[in-house]
Amino acid sequence: MPAPASNPISPAGLAALKARYDQLLGTERPAIVELVSWAAGNGDRSENGDYLYGRKRMREIDRELAHLARRMKSARVIDPADQPDPARVFFGATVTLADDDDQQRIVTLVGDDEQDAGNGAIGWSSPMARALRGAAVGDVRTVRLPGGEKDWEVIAIRYA
Repeated sequence: MPAPASNPISPAGLAALKARYDQLLGTERPAIVELVSWAAGNGDRSENGDYLYGRKRMREIDRELAHLARRMKSARVIDPADQPDPARVFFGATVTLADDDDQQRIVTLVGDDEQDAGNGAIGWSSPMARALRGAAVGDVRTVRLPGGEKDWEVIAIRYA
């Protein structure tokens, strides 16, 4: 799947991507290169577990580095505190929602690279985030999910 032309991300999210990139490039990859070099010097490479594992891991690291580089290149940093209308749901909003049974849920709209649904951080392009964009307190939005539709009322909006 090609990366979108614009990748909204918070300053903290971009810093996390950069930290992961630097850690892979500066620590993990050199260690694997050293392991592969040492293992290659041990002779027959076809049955050398360290060599085979090291080459496989190096390819994985290189793929992840390329992915991170693409995501950082397309990143558009948005500071949630700079949103033009804090009374509406936009990128970076922390939204308190209530369903038909009055069960409340708190979600924060973050970049797709920062999402962590278990902690309430939902990706900007997720179905719920798309449904909530532009909503104000009191609005009811229908979220279409594979399991069916569900209505959520916006109870509160805040920006950190």
